[in-house]
Amino acid sequence: MVGWLRELNAKERKAMWGCFGGWSLDAFDVQMYSFVIPTVISLWGLSRGEAGLIGTVTLLISSLGGWFSGTLADKFGRVKMLQITILWYSFFTFLCAFAINFETLFALRALHGLGFGGEWAAGAVLMGEVVRDKYRGRAVDLVQTGRAVGWGAAAIVYTTLYWMLPESIAWRVLFGIGLLPAVFVFWVRRHIDEPEIFKERAADRAQIGTSHLFAAFRGPHFWTTVKVSLMVAGAQGGGYALSIWMPTYLRTVRGLSSISTGAS
Repeated sequence: MVGWLRELNAKERKAMWGCFGGWSLDAFDVQMYSFVIPTVISLWGLSRGEAGLIGTVTLLISSLGGWFSGTLADKFGRVKMLQITILWYSFFTFLCAFAINFETLFALRALHGLGFGGEWAAGAVLMGEVVRDKYRGRAVDLVQTGRAVGWGAAAIVYTTLYWMLPESIAWRVLFGIGLLPAVFVFWVRRHIDEPEIFKERAADRAQIGTSHLFAAFRGPHFWTTVKVSLMVAGAQGGGYALSIWMPTYLRTVRGLSSISTGAS
């Protein structure tokens, strides 16, 4: 079942594991908020609607992050945008540790969304151009499993911190640890190079401007873009609605402690 991994060449393998790491760490950072929802509701007296709005804005802005990142990746490079987006979501996750109210956390999670959505866009194009078509589907599937890895890592760190520290401090430390994925950029910078097909299109890249943002909405691409966007919005919206609210459900409805919630 995994024998195909041995058939990948070094460049394909590095690109795949680089995208896997970026996506895993992306999920690690984005899922942190789901664990701290009960805490910020209690500490700041937020309504569930306000707490949900913070999670919603992250997802909405992530769509813009993917859109912009894809365009910038065509202009400046897939690997370069992969690095920038990882640094971006790591930095704004870290800043969430210093949020003082609903408004500041709302703004910081919105900005986090730009990197969260942008990382996957850059990584998907990178794999599409580096991994040969015979193994591309399997490589993308493997990278997608990184979301479960990131979720699991966030649960472990959350459980550990809430066991060791008071809840009023633990949630800030959790967000502070969200800066660590930035270290992964050094590995990406050292081991992954831009695809050959990207390097060969230097003349075309020079012509890319603001209008390139709307290329997918022109001519024969328009309805495909609309239909795929609606399909993905439904699938992603449903999945994230469950993942964001599950820890809160376990604590407030099922009556589990914070440690039991993380262990679940």
